Amino acid sequence: MPSVNMPTLDTALVYPGTGLFEGTNLSEGRGTTRPFELVGAPYLDDRFAPSLNALDLPGVRFRDLWFMPMFSKHAGTAVRGVQLHVTDARTFRPVLTAVSMMYLARTQHPEEFATTPFLDKLWGSDTLARCLEAGGDPRELCPEPATPEGGLLYA
Repeated sequence: MPSVNMPTLDTALVYPGTGLFEGTNLSEGRGTTRPFELVGAPYLDDRFAPSLNALDLPGVRFRDLWFMPMFSKHAGTAVRGVQLHVTDARTFRPVLTAVSMMYLARTQHPEEFATTPFLDKLWGSDTLARCLEAGGDPRELCPEPATPEGGLLYA
């Protein structure tokens, strides 16, 4: 096991996106055996996972679950959320996935969802937080990745 905060290959796949939850009031799964694969908050409900699956995001599915972080955000509290299951690592877009998750959490729970100033540091600017706070759709901040000129050498 390389790190208690990065225990599996699945964790490494989702971390570039779900690491952004460190700048929100949702648990990013720290204090569980699946950090960054589990995301949730006490205020989420049974609409979250089906709504995420309905987005048909590339290379990922979401499983509704309850978990209890042993430390970090919501320590000792039952938290409802999702487990991310990467089904196709080639098409999976971790940042688009996390931003979509934030968008749905904000849309479904506008009074409870909150960001922290740390999100600006993780994102590199305040554009994501401002978009979420204004009720906008931050998925527009995640354009399709461009294919390098001449194509990919290894695919």
